[in-house]
Amino acid sequence: MHVQKIALSVWGKTVRLELNKSSLKDLKQNYPGSITKSYIRDAFQECRSQTLELFDKIKLEAFYSQVHPDFSPIGWHLGHIAFTESLWLLERSAGKKCIFPEYRKLYAADGLPKSQRVKLPSIEETRYYLDVVREKVFDYLEVADIAAVEKIWFFLLQHECQHCETISIIWELIKTQSSNPIKISRQDISTSLPISPICQEMIKIPAGEFLMGSNEIDALDNEKSSYQVYLDTYFIDRYPVTCGNFRDFIQAEGYKNSQYWSDTGWTWLQSKQLKQPLYWHDDTAWDNHPVCGVSYYEAEAYGKFVGKRLPTEAEWEKAARWDVKSNRDRKYPWGEEKPTAEYCNCAGNIYKPQTTPVNAYPQGQSASGMYDALGNVWEWTSSWFDGYPGFEYYPYIGYSQVYFDGEHRVLKGGSWGTRIWAMRSSFRNWYHPHVREIFAGFRCVRD
Repeated sequence: MHVQKIALSVWGKTVRLELNKSSLKDLKQNYPGSITKSYIRDAFQECRSQTLELFDKIKLEAFYSQVHPDFSPIGWHLGHIAFTESLWLLERSAGKKCIFPEYRKLYAADGLPKSQRVKLPSIEETRYYLDVVREKVFDYLEVADIAAVEKIWFFLLQHECQHCETISIIWELIKTQSSNPIKISRQDISTSLPISPICQEMIKIPAGEFLMGSNEIDALDNEKSSYQVYLDTYFIDRYPVTCGNFRDFIQAEGYKNSQYWSDTGWTWLQSKQLKQPLYWHDDTAWDNHPVCGVSYYEAEAYGKFVGKRLPTEAEWEKAARWDVKSNRDRKYPWGEEKPTAEYCNCAGNIYKPQTTPVNAYPQGQSASGMYDALGNVWEWTSSWFDGYPGFEYYPYIGYSQVYFDGEHRVLKGGSWGTRIWAMRSSFRNWYHPHVREIFAGFRCVRD
């Protein structure tokens, strides 16, 4: 039998393996490390096909419109994807000249204020920009020394994923602001699951250490370096808080009662005069879906309402990835297999109902029994976004480090709009606590 010897980097240490042809094929499909150029090409092509699926369905007015002051138009995000690939791979890695210098100011992250990004090239010109840059990127891939610059490929793959999730958010905002919003019927959200209310039980996470963060090749700078964290025993909700759970808070006039809110949260609420989450459905058919479109302040208030609190980032991550029995971590709650529709709700189509019941993926639960840790909705934690011990920015200081400002809370887990390359238990998202436009929910803990 033919055997091939390979070396992998695991947690910063070199591990040497001998694999037969079948085992090597499985490894290449599931391990996003220093494997082959074909792995990178295939991942880039699959991600881009998903991007173009969004692209082909975008309405003309939505392409150019700024629907919220914190978000650029959809068309800008598509052009920015091409610009960033060109900048890091063609200019800074391959040493070539910028092939579309006229777009530099428009599509650079620091080029123009968001409000001035509405004067965009046509959809056809933007598509041409994407195609030309990608063609030259693949030409460079053929001759590139992958071992020398492999991290940048994985960064750019996830960069495209993140901007496409932002496109999904913008489209959802367009639907909420429409004078003729898209109606979703009970039949659209029907499942084979029972519709009786889900009991929000809690699971015990025993005291002890676990390995937080990641040193794998696809880990972004803010996930590194992994380190040991000790936590006392705590209890965490088995499921994200559902719409049915949150309905109790609304009906108890939680939005009118200051005793549930922090001083900062109450001040924010009075300025907004809100009475429900942003993406709220009055129909009880949604009651087993996770609540979506809540700010950190709303999540925090609900926690106090039920006598619990939001988890720290470490508490969330330990429950999602640590296997107490084997005393080891998992990349994903269910194991090492990449996310699929069998395990979680991710990379959804923005033109169909998106969230799913919180108990829809029993095969995706963690070793501790936590459901829906990845996908469906992002989950707020009480932790401020900051660097881990040994943090080094990559590929530039503006990606993570500038947000270590004590003003951004960490979210974990991904959403229905998150693609598989940007989804793992160690992945970190961050936003100001007042933001509710993202696909965010939460779950609670108690000591």
